[in-house]
Amino acid sequence: MTNKKKIWFSLLGLAIAAYSLWLFKVQADFKSFGKDQSNPLEPEGVYHLHSRFSDGRASAEKISRLASQAGLDFIILTDHGRPNFASLSFQGSKNGLFVFAGSELSVNRGHLVGLFFNEPSALLSNQAEEAAWQIQTLQGITIIAHPYSKTKWSWGRQFVYNGLEVVNADSMLRKNLAKGLPYLPLLFLNSRPLFLQLLSFPQQNLLRWDSLSRERQVYGYFATDAHLLYKKLFSLFHLHLILDNPLSSAFSTASQQVKRALKNGCFYNAVEAAAEADGFRFWVEDGAQHYSMGRRLKLNSSLYLRVKAPFDFSFQINIIFNGQSLMKSNAQDTSLPIRRPGVYRVEVYLQEKSPLRPEVPWIISNPIWVEKEND
Repeated sequence: MTNKKKIWFSLLGLAIAAYSLWLFKVQADFKSFGKDQSNPLEPEGVYHLHSRFSDGRASAEKISRLASQAGLDFIILTDHGRPNFASLSFQGSKNGLFVFAGSELSVNRGHLVGLFFNEPSALLSNQAEEAAWQIQTLQGITIIAHPYSKTKWSWGRQFVYNGLEVVNADSMLRKNLAKGLPYLPLLFLNSRPLFLQLLSFPQQNLLRWDSLSRERQVYGYFATDAHLLYKKLFSLFHLHLILDNPLSSAFSTASQQVKRALKNGCFYNAVEAAAEADGFRFWVEDGAQHYSMGRRLKLNSSLYLRVKAPFDFSFQINIIFNGQSLMKSNAQDTSLPIRRPGVYRVEVYLQEKSPLRPEVPWIISNPIWVEKEND
């Protein structure tokens, strides 16, 4: 071997060693803040999963087993179909958690998710508005999937759906993959820093959501949209439901509880891989009366907006009013008198050192609607 080749091999070896040390430091420095505090009134789950019933890489049985190992209370399968009857038939209590199933429909406007609907006797329509009407007639919930990515949604004059995905992990990870290439080996070690690096601010989705919310009650979802890497993705996004009573051990009752929380917008979304979000609360007080996320109420002089963030690490609350920042706070308990009608929601940002970019919201609540007193 010539001296020149020896020099090149030495430099390559040094570069590999330096890169390996950097990756080791990234993994060693990573910290997920907070502690998981199991609360029967705040079950956590993952929405939008694909199994071998459609284009997923694992069986529904294996997915449920991995979800149970991840400590989830429920998962929601959304296999493709109009509907996917096999996926619907798999629902139940599996491996110590609840498996609920809907279907992701390919319709003329894009992809529409239907959840918690009674099984139809025939195929659902491939026309968006008609399919939404059918699902809602079957007592279900409709959600627009990844409205600005993959199969984009074409917006019509009427919005007749219950919600939309404000973040879709599959879309975002694919879009930002180039940024994460230096972190790619972490996929085989601790994948959380890699996934967090690939998240970005969902500006277009949030703008559309805020615009729609000024016209009607629309709820926002963090969608995992997993087709593989389920075990790793189960820690990324969680839906936190706020219940009045503990989640039942009976599937039929639990199904109604989860459906009611989602249908009424009584839940918030969190990037759980960055920090445990358990305990966050957002509500409006009217004397002794409390109005939770998803509620609609009349304006009066005694209304106060309240945010509880019982976290022992640094964060910033951003109260959003009609799509604009109204107030920022670093307090664990924030109170604000409500003087104007409109749509109020909350975003929370981590202010600790984290792979989650500082401009990416860690928590996004669902809104509370305050109407004019004489409406």
